[in-house]
Amino acid sequence: MSEVKYDTISEMFISVTNRFKEKPAFGFKKDGTWYEMTFSEVRDNVEKISGGLKSIGLKTGDHVGIISHNSYLWAMSDYGISCARGVTTTIYPTLTTKQVKWIVQHSECKYLFCGDLEQTEKVLTFVDELKGLQNVIVLSDEKVEHPKVILYSELLAKGAEYRNSIPGFFEKDAMSIKKSDLLTLIYTSGTTGEPKGVMLTHGNLTSNIFASLKEIQVDEQDIFLSFLPLSHVFERMVGHFLATSVGAKICYAESIDTVADNMGEIHPTLMAAVPRFYEKVYAKIIDNMSSASSVKQKLFWWSINAGRKAENRREHGHSVGILLGAKLKIANKLVFSKLQGKVGGRLRFFVSGGAPLSKEIGQFFKAAGILILEGYGLTETSPVISFNPLEKIKFGTVGFPLTNVEVQIAEDGEILTKGPHVMKGYFKDEIATKEVLDDDGWFHTGDIGIIDEKGYLAITDRKKNIIVTSGGKNVAPQPMENVLVTSKWIEQILVIGDKRKFVSAFIVPSFPNLEAWAKEKELKWENRDELIKLPEVEELYDRVIGESMEGFAQFEKVKKFLLLSHEFTIESDELTPSMKIRRSIVEKHYAEMINNMYDEVNDN
Repeated sequence: MSEVKYDTISEMFISVTNRFKEKPAFGFKKDGTWYEMTFSEVRDNVEKISGGLKSIGLKTGDHVGIISHNSYLWAMSDYGISCARGVTTTIYPTLTTKQVKWIVQHSECKYLFCGDLEQTEKVLTFVDELKGLQNVIVLSDEKVEHPKVILYSELLAKGAEYRNSIPGFFEKDAMSIKKSDLLTLIYTSGTTGEPKGVMLTHGNLTSNIFASLKEIQVDEQDIFLSFLPLSHVFERMVGHFLATSVGAKICYAESIDTVADNMGEIHPTLMAAVPRFYEKVYAKIIDNMSSASSVKQKLFWWSINAGRKAENRREHGHSVGILLGAKLKIANKLVFSKLQGKVGGRLRFFVSGGAPLSKEIGQFFKAAGILILEGYGLTETSPVISFNPLEKIKFGTVGFPLTNVEVQIAEDGEILTKGPHVMKGYFKDEIATKEVLDDDGWFHTGDIGIIDEKGYLAITDRKKNIIVTSGGKNVAPQPMENVLVTSKWIEQILVIGDKRKFVSAFIVPSFPNLEAWAKEKELKWENRDELIKLPEVEELYDRVIGESMEGFAQFEKVKKFLLLSHEFTIESDELTPSMKIRRSIVEKHYAEMINNMYDEVNDN
C-alpha cells in the first residue's frame, strides 16, 4: 500500500475524490433497492454542502452539529463541514431532547444538521431559546415550518449558487486547513456526570489513520458495512475516515435490526462492531445448536474443536498436519462455510472496539475461520491506542501499541499514553483536562492494565470500577461480566459489591430463551416479574453462575444475584449512548433492592 501523504482530513478527502472519481464510494438502500454514489458524486454534494454553509454565514472555526442515524448524508455533511473549515459536533440520535439541548448549547453550535423529522422535532422544542443556533438543516425534504429551518435540497441549491459565484472556493478552503486546527467535538457518553466535549484536531485523526493502516491491510477493493453510530469516534475513525482514505466502498446498514440481512446482500469484507454484537451472534449460534439434532450438535462441536486445535498449533509455530488438515476440510465444508455465509461469505475480518471482547468468543469465531481483531482506545485518543495484528492475534489482550503511540503502566496499574493521537483537551473545561493530561503530555486513560512479556497490552478493568470488598479484597468486575454475558441465559449483567462482604450481580435474563425453557418445563407465570421469581428459575441461574465462574478465586465469585424483569436502557439513563452500563446510576436506582439482599444474608 502506498504511504499516506496528507496532514488533514480535508486534504485526504480532496486527494481520494480526485484519485477514485468513478469508483463507488457509498452504498445505501432505499425502497428495497441498493444504490451507489461514486466518489465524484460524493465530491459534488460535499462541495455544495460546504458552499451552502458558507452562503448562510458559516465562518472558520464555527461549530456545526449533526444529530442523525448513520447514512451517506451524515458522511457527506461531516466532510462538507470540515472542508468549509467548520468543526463537526457529533450528537447521538438516541439522546433525549434535554441531553441534545445541553450539548448544542454547551458546544456553541451555530448550525445543526438533523437526520429526519423525529430529530428535527426534538430540536424545534428549544431552537428559539438558543440565540446562537442560527439554522437547522433537515437532511430530508419533509416540510417543516420554522424560520430557522432549511431543507437539505435548499442547502444544496444555495451551495451550487455559491460555487458558481466563487469558483475554486472549495479546494482553497480545504487545502488551507492545518493539522493543528480543530476537526471535531465529540461528547463522551461518560458513565458518570455530564458529558465532556473532546476536542480532536485534523492531525489527531490523520495520525491515527496513518498508524492503523500500518497494522492492517485495507485498500480500494474492500467493502465496509457501517452500522455503529457515526457519532461515536470508533465507527467514525474505522468505518468513515479510514475506509474513505483508501478508496474503499462504505455501505450503510438500514438499521441495527437489518444488519444480518444487509451482510447477506452486500457481502462486506470488513466491519467494525462492539462486543455486544459478537455476544449476540454467538448466543444465537449456541441457542440454535442446542435445539439441533444430536448428530448436528456432535458435528458442530467436533468441527469447533478441530478449528481450535489447528489455531493452537499455528500460534505455536507448528504446521496443522495431515490428519488435522483433513478434519479441517470436512469442518469447513459442513460447518464453517455456513457460519461464514451468515456474515456475507467474504469477510476478511471484523474489528472490535468500544469495550472488552470476551476471550472465549474471540477464540470461538477464530476456530470457525471468522477473525475478530480487537483494538483499544478512547474518544480522547482519536481513538486507537493499540491493535491486535492480523497474523499474531492474542485473545484476552488488545494487541500492541500503534507505531506512533507511546504506552506505559503507572505504579497503580493505570494505562498512560502519549503521542499525536491524544486530544487537544476538553472544550471549556480546563480543570477536567488537567485531571487527565499531565505536564509531560501523558494522557491518563482511567483503565487498569498490564503489558505482558511479549509486549501485548491487556486491560483489567476501569480504575473506577474496581470493587474493594469489606474484607479488603480487590475485585475487577469486568472479567466476570465478560464470562457471564456469553451465557445464552443472560442478556445484561452488572457485578457489584464495593465495601460489601461479598460480590453479587444484577442479571437481566435473555427472556426469549428463558421463556422457551419455562414453557418446556410447564411452569406457570403471567408476566416476567412472576417468571423471574419462580424457584426453578432461580435454581437455573444459580447453576449458570456456578458453572461459569469455576476458574475464579472464591472471593471473586458471585454469591448472590438479583434478576430484573426489564433491560437497562438509555431512556432510564442506565446505559450510555454507546451501550455501556452506568454502574453508579444502576446502583442508585436499585439501592433498596441491594440493601435488602445484603441484609437478608446478614440476618441469616
